[in-house]
This record gives sequence, C-alpha cells and structure tokens, in this order.
Amino acid sequence: MGQVVIRNIDESLIERLKARARAQRKSLEQLLRDLLAEAARPSRSELLDEIDRIRAMAPPNRGNFAYRTAEELIREDRDSR
Repeated sequence: MGQVVIRNIDESLIERLKARARAQRKSLEQLLRDLLAEAARPSRSELLDEIDRIRAMAPPNRGNFAYRTAEELIREDRDSR
C-alpha cells in the first residue's frame, strides 16, 4: 500500500474531520481513506464510456436473430432434466 503526506492543512479543517471521524466511530486515518476512495470512484460518464467500450466488443446482432431471455434459458435447462 502506498502512503501520502499532505502538509499545510488548516487546523480547523483537521478538527472538523476528527469530529466527523469520532461521530462515525472511525479513526481519522480511516475516515480519510474512505473519503479518498469515494472521491476516486469513476464518474457516471466514465462508467457509461466503459459500458460502451464493452458493448463494442460484443458481436453485432445480424438480421432477425434475437437473443433468448434468461427465463427462456432457465426453462430450457429445467425441461431438459
């Protein structure tokens, strides 16, 4: 795991963060890890771009071919037993 050192943080900000950590029954360090993890989550547009990228890898639907639904696949499997 990596480490980050942040200097010159306003004391009032540190106190507010400590109070928030206490209210959540966490250490300041854990609260900061959680805040950083939340801030680093992909945005909605990044997620949609990823979906488009994955969708582009799927073979195109040619002609009248229709994918079977999960229900149809389950029914076929059950009926085969």
